[in-house]
Amino acid sequence: MSRTASPRRLGRLGACAAAALLLTACTGAPPEEDDGEDAAEVAEELAASLGEHTLEGVPLVEFASQEDFAELIEPLVDQQVVVEVGDVDERGATATADLDWTWEIAGQEWAYRTTANLVEVEGAWLVDWRPSTLAEYLRPQDRLGLFSTEGERGRVLGADREVIVVDREVRRYGLDKTLVRPARQADSARRIARSLGIEVAPYVAETEQSGDEAFVEALVLRPEDARELVPPGFGNIPGAASVVDTLPLAPTRDFAAPILGRVGEATEEVVEDSDGAVEPGDVVGLSGLQLRYDEQLRSVDGAEVVAAGDGDTRRTLFEAAPTDGEDLRTTLDVDTQTLAERVLAEGVPADVPSALVALRPSDGAVLAAASGPGGDGFSTATEGRYAPGSTFKVVTSLALLRSGLSSDDTVACPPSLDVDGRTFTNYSDYPASGLGDVTLTRALADSCNTAFIGAGTERLGGSDLADAAAALGLGVDAEVGFSSFFGEVPRPDGDTDEAASMIGQGRVLASPLAMAAVAASVSAGERVVPRLLPEVEAETEDPSAPLTAPETRALRTMMRTVVTDGSGSVLAGVPGEVGAKTGTAEYGQPGPDGELPTHAWMIATRGDLAVAVFVETGASGSTTAGPILAEFLSSAG
Repeated sequence: MSRTASPRRLGRLGACAAAALLLTACTGAPPEEDDGEDAAEVAEELAASLGEHTLEGVPLVEFASQEDFAELIEPLVDQQVVVEVGDVDERGATATADLDWTWEIAGQEWAYRTTANLVEVEGAWLVDWRPSTLAEYLRPQDRLGLFSTEGERGRVLGADREVIVVDREVRRYGLDKTLVRPARQADSARRIARSLGIEVAPYVAETEQSGDEAFVEALVLRPEDARELVPPGFGNIPGAASVVDTLPLAPTRDFAAPILGRVGEATEEVVEDSDGAVEPGDVVGLSGLQLRYDEQLRSVDGAEVVAAGDGDTRRTLFEAAPTDGEDLRTTLDVDTQTLAERVLAEGVPADVPSALVALRPSDGAVLAAASGPGGDGFSTATEGRYAPGSTFKVVTSLALLRSGLSSDDTVACPPSLDVDGRTFTNYSDYPASGLGDVTLTRALADSCNTAFIGAGTERLGGSDLADAAAALGLGVDAEVGFSSFFGEVPRPDGDTDEAASMIGQGRVLASPLAMAAVAASVSAGERVVPRLLPEVEAETEDPSAPLTAPETRALRTMMRTVVTDGSGSVLAGVPGEVGAKTGTAEYGQPGPDGELPTHAWMIATRGDLAVAVFVETGASGSTTAGPILAEFLSSAG
């Protein structure tokens, strides 16, 4: 956004336009009687009054008046000023007094000196007020103006400082009331609202309450969105108009939108809560990172004090330069985020919430955090709270390893298991070859529910499960500078809750971000805390029992077997050495067929990449989330 005078925002510093003044002859009455003051005392009175933006009470010569001065000073009346008297030089019936002015304009100091002329009339000193007493070189025909100048909002940057959010062109659609007769304005407003798909009654009310020459904005769109959302007949509505403008925007409408947030004109609530830092018309962050880091990103407006006579070129008396906002760095990789959003859009129905999170295990950098359109603007990727299902068996596997089992030890995998009156089974197409006594590795590869419930309830207790989760980055709060949920692994409440916890159900919750951290921790061999903002130091507690090298090797081998010889075979054709875990978790109420809907999950690692895919309602992790993950990993290179 260029640093130009902004007519939309004039007046926030004092006046909406240059206040007119033509200093003409008028009569100023001298005091009725001599109060005995000398020239210096009158100069002090003058300085004190000028500090209050007035000449009221100051003895003036003829042809000068408080009213004329009030017109001249009006654009600056809201600005703080201190006026001090310097040297006073009396020479007979005339005197001069130096006035030292110090204004605070847009947070910057404007300091200068002028000279006030005084004359003695019938024994009393009067001020011979002239425009040049206010500012040097002001002429009687001059008018003053105070204009706001805008700085540039800080950009949001991605990996390698690639620009993500920068000023991009938008079109503001609405009603220009100057283009339609008053009697037809309400009808035009109704037609505009219907054509743009916004609520009719509030827009009509806003039109009726706005000024006679107002442009009543209805919708702000990117040019590419306007081609889709603005009907061809919009321009035929009387008064319908569009205005080209710019706003800080990401490359596309959906690009990391729930995380980055929106930018727009300050609402009344934002203005009220800002303690004067934000004025009506200011462009501010309204959600996401744009809101959280608005103070850093927001520019500080400058100002320009100008003077001009009728037909004259405008002269700048003072300019307070605006201050640009500071950029905000993120770790998002534009290509990776774009790919994540594409595979979700192609693989998930538009009305089903979904997410894909990709981390770099070596440093925790969040390369992509995509939330599908079914989330209606909610950051499913980073804030979702869902049962992680069988992806949580990676955590249970670690807890079992710590209990003394090895990955090659045998566990029982029966078709069903009764726990305190509740029957747990495996998924409907569980392979018959995976039943019976199997290794822990095979139980994870085939995702045997009964094996993990049986071994877990027998060998684990207390905080064992929560400690294992914490070692993999799950269930431990972390302040990372952006809205996030790292999961909950509460102590079991009874036998059935304990059994359900072993397979990532019951009261165990996770976000896609948290499950990506689990995969990343296995890959890195230590707990990985996701990092989206490189300059924000994460605040979190270290796990009481960190991941060890033998545990890491065992988990990597077990997750690799899931791909080569288990439920994650959908990733077998992906280049590179891929480890994974599928997950399905029941939730909600039974459908017409009596079956509960299920979340579909899959997590994976490959090289320095860890990924979690989540679909709120899907058939299973392998059949719903698996193809999405396969496409992402294959296309990511």
